[in-house]
Amino acid sequence: MPRTDYRPDFRLDGFEPVNDAVEQAFWGHIDSDRDSMTTLASHRSPDGRHSFYVIHNSAVTWGIPGEPQLFALRLERDIPAKMYSFEHAELPLPAMAQSWLIKRGCPGEAIALPPGMGTKPADTATVALQQRLMGDGDHFALLHSYTDDTSSKPETTVLLRALDERVEKPFRVLLEQADLDTYTHTLREGAFETFEAATSWMEDRSSPLPPAAPATVRTAGSVARPAAPPQVAGRSR
Repeated sequence: MPRTDYRPDFRLDGFEPVNDAVEQAFWGHIDSDRDSMTTLASHRSPDGRHSFYVIHNSAVTWGIPGEPQLFALRLERDIPAKMYSFEHAELPLPAMAQSWLIKRGCPGEAIALPPGMGTKPADTATVALQQRLMGDGDHFALLHSYTDDTSSKPETTVLLRALDERVEKPFRVLLEQADLDTYTHTLREGAFETFEAATSWMEDRSSPLPPAAPATVRTAGSVARPAAPPQVAGRSR
């Protein structure tokens, strides 16, 4: 039987970029690695003007250790003019990529990962947190993430900061741990009062994640704006 091709189909035949900058950016950020990409989820609007993708780029694993291996992509087509533009974000977790797309007009149910695309949630706590991640975009900024894919139990850590200064514990750590033997994953969240406390936990990991207070649990799924925190030590490969 022929092998299924999961590389993204951008449906841009006959379309040209709106300008040279878009052409260069699309090649540099997206198309140059297309053969290493797997489409985890995609949706095209009924009028054909917009396409949304959650994509895994396996080429990232050979680059800077720990970099996000997922990205969200939104394509916009000017159908009469046969021109296209795009925007994208590199994000560490599928739910964060989904949230980024939902905030840009993609129906949430349309960008869900189908069975077989990625590991399955191992428990109800993981499902609940992923659902909040998808729906609560733009409440936190992404400060740091590290994806470790060097073993049969890959994990991703994410550090977020609340944009609302009234949040009691504004720094959140997300920890996703996968088990490739069972092909499942867990996702947990911890809340911290300071950047230093959050990064200390990420570097030490000798204690459980401190839970967020129920009244203030609002975890972001998309990156509201880039931030420039102090450097966080990453683990070497």
